[in-house]
Amino acid sequence: MNHFAPIPRVPGDPILGLIDAFRADPNPAKLDLGVGVYKDAQGLTPIPRAVKLAEQHLVEHETTKSYVGGHGDALFAARLSELVLGSDSRLLASQRADATQAPGGTGALRLAGEFIARCLPGRSIWVSDPTWPIHETLFAAAGLKVNHYPYVGADNHLDVDGMLAALNHVPHGDVVLLHACCHNPSGFDLAYNDWQKVLEVVRRRELLPLIDFAYQGFGDGLEEDARAARLFAESLPEVLITSSCSKNFGLYRDRVGALIVSAANAEQLGNVRSQLASIARNLWSTPPAHGAEVVATILGDRDLKQVWLDEVTAMRTRIASLRLGLVEALRPHGLAERFAHIAIQRGMFSYTGLTPEQVRRLREEHSVYMVGSGRANIAGIDATRLGDLARAIAAVCE
Repeated sequence: MNHFAPIPRVPGDPILGLIDAFRADPNPAKLDLGVGVYKDAQGLTPIPRAVKLAEQHLVEHETTKSYVGGHGDALFAARLSELVLGSDSRLLASQRADATQAPGGTGALRLAGEFIARCLPGRSIWVSDPTWPIHETLFAAAGLKVNHYPYVGADNHLDVDGMLAALNHVPHGDVVLLHACCHNPSGFDLAYNDWQKVLEVVRRRELLPLIDFAYQGFGDGLEEDARAARLFAESLPEVLITSSCSKNFGLYRDRVGALIVSAANAEQLGNVRSQLASIARNLWSTPPAHGAEVVATILGDRDLKQVWLDEVTAMRTRIASLRLGLVEALRPHGLAERFAHIAIQRGMFSYTGLTPEQVRRLREEHSVYMVGSGRANIAGIDATRLGDLARAIAAVCE
C-alpha cells in the first residue's frame, strides 16, 4: 500500500517563496523588499553586538541545558513583561500579569488562539483588513472563526472611522486583534487619540483585546511604541499581548517570544496560566532557552542594555531615513506626493499602493522583489540605490 500517494502538493508560502525567486535571479542589481527581516547598509541581517556579548557571557556562565518548564525562563518572562508593560507597572506589582514564553511571536499567537478556542468556546476573532497573512491561517488552524474589520481604505490610507464603525458591531465578548505599532503589512499606525476611541469601543462591547506587539522600538521608540499596549492593559481587566524578540533583538532564528496575560486578579491569572502550560505541553512541551536567556541577560545588565538601546535606535533611525529618502528620490519623477504616505508610515513595512501588476513588472523587468499586495520591506532598501528603485517604480507607474 502506498500511504502517501493520495497526498496532494499545497502551494508554498508566497512571502517565503520570494526568497527562492530572489536567489535564483542572476541580476546583480536585484533588490529584495519582500521577506520581513531588518537589513543594514551592507544588505545583511546582523547579529546585534549586545546579543553577541550576552552569548559570550552565557558560554562562560551557563551551567545547564535542562528544560525550562512550560512557561519558559522565569527571568526572561519577568524582564520582558517589564519591557512591554513598564518597570513601574501596577499590574506586575499586584501580580495581575505575567508572561509565558513561546517559540517566537508566531508561537505566542498560536498559543493565544488555542487558549481562546479551548477556554472561551464560541468566540470569534476579528483581525484588520489587511493583516499579516499568518494571522488568518494560524487562528483558523486553532479552530477559531476569523472575521475582519476595515483598516486601510481603497485610497490606501488609514480608515479609522471604518474601523470604529465595524468594531461597534462586533458581538459582545468576541476577540479583537490589534497591532500595537508598526502595523504589518500596511505601516499605518493609529494616533494615540484613535487608540483611546478604540479602547472605548472595546470596553463598551466587552471585547477581549489580543495585542500583537512584534516591533517594539521600530516605530517611535521603545516606550512610545508601548503606549497602546499599556493603555489597554491598565484600563481593562483582561488583555492578551503577544511579544516578539525577532526584530528588535535580531533573534529571528532563535524563536523568542511570549504571551503576556493580564487578568482581573492574581487568582484568575493563575487559572489562565495553568491552562496555557497545559496547552503548551501539547504544542512544544517547553520552549527553547538560548534566545530567551540572551534577552534576559541584556535586559538585566545596565551596560548591555544601553548597547542594545543604541542599536535599536540606530535601526529605527535608518528605517525612517530610508522612508524619507525614497519619497525624495521619487520627487524628480513627479511621484513624491503620490507616495508621500511612505514617509509617515512606521516600522519595517509599507503598503506602497502599487498594484499586483506593477509588482509583477518590478520583479520581471527590474529585479525588485516585494509581496504581490504591494507591501514592501523598507528595511531591505539599499540607501545607495534609492535612485535606481525610484526609477523602477516610476517606470511601472507610467
